[in-house]
Amino acid sequence: MRHLILRPLVLRLCLLLAGLVSWLEPKPAMADMMLFSSREGIAIGGFDTVAYFESGNAVAGELRYSVTWKGVTWRFASASNQLRFEMNPRAYAPRFGGYCAYAMSKGRLSSGDPQVWMIVDGELFLLHSAAARDLWRARAGQMIAEARDHWPRLLRQ
Repeated sequence: MRHLILRPLVLRLCLLLAGLVSWLEPKPAMADMMLFSSREGIAIGGFDTVAYFESGNAVAGELRYSVTWKGVTWRFASASNQLRFEMNPRAYAPRFGGYCAYAMSKGRLSSGDPQVWMIVDGELFLLHSAAARDLWRARAGQMIAEARDHWPRLLRQ
């Protein structure tokens, strides 16, 4: 019974500690801030990046579960998803900064749609349309390699 009482307390302490660590991190340079596509400073349209991995769905995040990382605000559907992200943000952040992975493979920059996505080899990729996702799915390995050739140089152009 006692462990049921302690569990929320431990979660709060972990969130507090993670928040303190992120507060102590150096502030991102302008280059870091541009690494992630965002609308009004909100990463991936406010969708919970952890939910793609944990539930296999695009789930809208909530304002009360949010954290700033790399100059943009990330929202989550739950405190536990926020904690997972805070413990290892690079594992959950979309590749190519949430820009469309298909467009990146073609040497172009286009926003990714948070409701059009794929996970390939444990990495999240956003795409700008269902048609792009279908093209991407057919040659994902090759397109990932091509996109990596353009990333992040394309942002500096």
